[in-house]
Amino acid sequence: MKLSQKLDALTAPGTLYEKLDDHSLRCFACAHRCLIREGKRGICQVRFNKGGELRVPWGYVAALQADPIEKKPLYHFLSGENALSFGMLGCDLHCDYCQNWFTSQALRDPASEGAGRLIREVSAAQLVSLAKQTDSKIIASTYNEPLITAEWAIEIFKKAKSAGLKTVMVSNGNATPESLAALVPYLDGYKIDLKSMQEKNYRQLGGALQPVLDTIKRAHDLGLWVEVVTLVVPNFNDSNAELWEAARFLAGISPDIPWHVTAFHRDYKMLASENTSAETLLRAADIGREAGLRYVYAGNLHGRAGEYESTRCPNCDKILIERRGFSIYDYQLTREGKCPHCEAKIAGVWADTPRRVKLRGTGMPRVI
Repeated sequence: MKLSQKLDALTAPGTLYEKLDDHSLRCFACAHRCLIREGKRGICQVRFNKGGELRVPWGYVAALQADPIEKKPLYHFLSGENALSFGMLGCDLHCDYCQNWFTSQALRDPASEGAGRLIREVSAAQLVSLAKQTDSKIIASTYNEPLITAEWAIEIFKKAKSAGLKTVMVSNGNATPESLAALVPYLDGYKIDLKSMQEKNYRQLGGALQPVLDTIKRAHDLGLWVEVVTLVVPNFNDSNAELWEAARFLAGISPDIPWHVTAFHRDYKMLASENTSAETLLRAADIGREAGLRYVYAGNLHGRAGEYESTRCPNCDKILIERRGFSIYDYQLTREGKCPHCEAKIAGVWADTPRRVKLRGTGMPRVI
């Protein structure tokens, strides 16, 4: 069976769209706002018009694993806990350096045709049960772009919230006000990629800059816990001017937004560029701090990022959460999320029983 046939069978009626004339539809799951005529697909290829009804992905996963929440990366959201992380197929962008291209570019890149063998049918209730079995306090929609499978994520998140779990999305941020409004009642945390501050770079990746900037601000204003990641790619977005612009933008929304600058490595179609050096990553992190951000982290170079792996109190500079890689080696926050040394409030969503926070890698991934 062709991948398209397999995926089309695993769909349900969507909600994030409006009907137009002649059975055409306007999808607003992501900021492309695709006009989808009868029998056609959106840019993501996994949302399509069948007889004037939008069909959307439903009832399966293509990746499923219990990850430490630090891996998302979310450093200020229940640090030390596991997140049952699920992904599907498809994306609304086509980044040449995508690490998950085999699943994200399904139906867009012929080399991803084999992704169909990863599909496992599952119910939302089964995923919540698996979260309990793996001692995961969080369910995360991740790996591919979760906005294009938002209806399925909402179905899972509803059951997760009823079971007392927290929910997060790991996204490129190419959202719309409509998709955010639908998600907010069931979503707690939102990790957003800010890939560049240049429109031409976003066009190269298949998107646009302004919707992402709008999403970061809107998600923060709606009360979601937001963390932002910038993959620092040599000769693409690593100039001091661009890094300053990104950091100042985030600080202008809130200096409490954690900014993760992470290291690029050659992947997919971007094989000629140099990997990001530790020096470049530390330069980017220094810029973030100088721009006024209180929580800046350098990732993907575990053990080489120095002070930028751990969480420090912005008031007294004491280390409050010591990290190496995805592991936590020390956790000193109080149950109120305060520094025990100076009682400064540390922005984030924190464990209400600090003594139970998993230390020294006890929350490392377990493959399901």
